[in-house]
Amino acid sequence: MNRFCLASSKSWHKSLFEELSHRQSEKWILISDKKDLQVDLLHQHNIEKIFFPHWSYIIPKEVYTNFECIVFHMTDLPYGRGGSPLQNLIVRGHEETKISALRVSEGLDTGLIYLKSPLSLHGTAEEIFIRSTAIIKKMISQIIENTPLPQNQRGEVVLFKRRKPEDGNIAGLRSIDEIYDFIRMLDCEGYPPAFIETEHFKLEFSRASLKSDKSIIADVRIISK
Repeated sequence: MNRFCLASSKSWHKSLFEELSHRQSEKWILISDKKDLQVDLLHQHNIEKIFFPHWSYIIPKEVYTNFECIVFHMTDLPYGRGGSPLQNLIVRGHEETKISALRVSEGLDTGLIYLKSPLSLHGTAEEIFIRSTAIIKKMISQIIENTPLPQNQRGEVVLFKRRKPEDGNIAGLRSIDEIYDFIRMLDCEGYPPAFIETEHFKLEFSRASLKSDKSIIADVRIISK
């Protein structure tokens, strides 16, 4: 029986794990806490491959040198190496991207590519991540069943910087479209929302809807500073 691990820090990947667990001739374990990503535990379960659909932490070298670790990055690598790929794509005006399945290596998103699949960037960040889950499931199946030989990355290297919470401030934006994109690209569990501040209050935005008259309707949370 083949043995695999799904490592994800996001709640919506629990359903992905449940679906993978029903596959015949395979045994799966789920790791959602970084303290459980340990070589001894992985050896104990005789893990062959570790799939990372979304992992917010550094993968220890002792893990990726002892096991075949495959991460799913939301850019057409080598374009978009680095942090906050979804947000960096949207602020650059991209409406579509590719999910790259790559072998984890020492460099940041520099590993060999197994395969790529297209992904639409329409909707909120949460909707995009949930939509990507079905695509990643198919990619995992392809990697397990077809064992593609990973290839070197090709093309111009473009680096992304991880965005900080303060980067979600919409005060300096100049168009309705920009404000809409900022709200939706941060509208997801675990992400600091788009905001604007006054002298005494911070206003956080979510659930934005862009109307035909180029206005936005959104939920607002108002916090005293």
